[in-house]
Amino acid sequence: MEAPSPDQCGPLPAIGLIDTGIDREHEALRGQPIEVLPSPRARGTPSKPDHGTAVAALLSGRSGSSAPGLLPGAKILAVDAFYRDGGTADRTDVTSLVLALEALADRNVRVVNMSLSGPPNEVLKNAIASAQAKGMIIVAAAGNNGAGAEPSYPAAYPGVIAVTAVNRQLDVYNRATRGEYVDLAAPGVDLWVAAPGGGGTTRSGTSYAVPFVSAAAAVLRASNATLDASSLEAVLENGTLDLGKPGRDTTFGYGLLQTASLCQPDQDELTIRSASGLKHEAP
Repeated sequence: MEAPSPDQCGPLPAIGLIDTGIDREHEALRGQPIEVLPSPRARGTPSKPDHGTAVAALLSGRSGSSAPGLLPGAKILAVDAFYRDGGTADRTDVTSLVLALEALADRNVRVVNMSLSGPPNEVLKNAIASAQAKGMIIVAAAGNNGAGAEPSYPAAYPGVIAVTAVNRQLDVYNRATRGEYVDLAAPGVDLWVAAPGGGGTTRSGTSYAVPFVSAAAAVLRASNATLDASSLEAVLENGTLDLGKPGRDTTFGYGLLQTASLCQPDQDELTIRSASGLKHEAP
């Protein structure tokens, strides 16, 4: 995604990031305005910074670094809501996610990137609804459980912008979860992302598509701070490049995110861009 310059749109809002830990000493993130809020609660051993570093750099990696981001210099408020509990995988729980949402709401964060997915939970559903009632726009991963899987959450909760991943040929990621809840598609296959310790690697998944939509939502908020969450989502959805079956479908949602005219005064006239304008490739 080639987002418009923030100077065209107005001051960018801080973007909330609920993820694993972040390597803030990575060359793409060193010196960037990233504030890590205290972890919601101590449990198990700390998460590894692989996923969080990749997502943070996709959002705001420094220009000219090994992993430049979509909005270089954007302020990130990050919460590490993950831990390792005797296993090798990063995991989280409902309490940690709820506390993370509350911490970001207390800081008046309006755009939150949740590159994560899991089963439904009524407590998390209520916390999402509470955060949305305060004006929070939540963007989440559609999930990587395959075409026949059950919906993933929080993406499938009402009002959450659910993002799936496509490759450079605009085919859907082969492991992406499908469903009526899918809203938008963005690049998320074989992306070059920052790796802890320096440099980068390629990764695929709906998690990595989410920052494209979170960045677009932040730019749109900068352009028009009066847009509520539903209106902002409608602007993004009305300006997509339709993929798959005509109209909204369970694979691509409304289609591929487009960003060319997010700062234009008339938000009803979003210009369709070529797919090449939405790629994020290794340097």
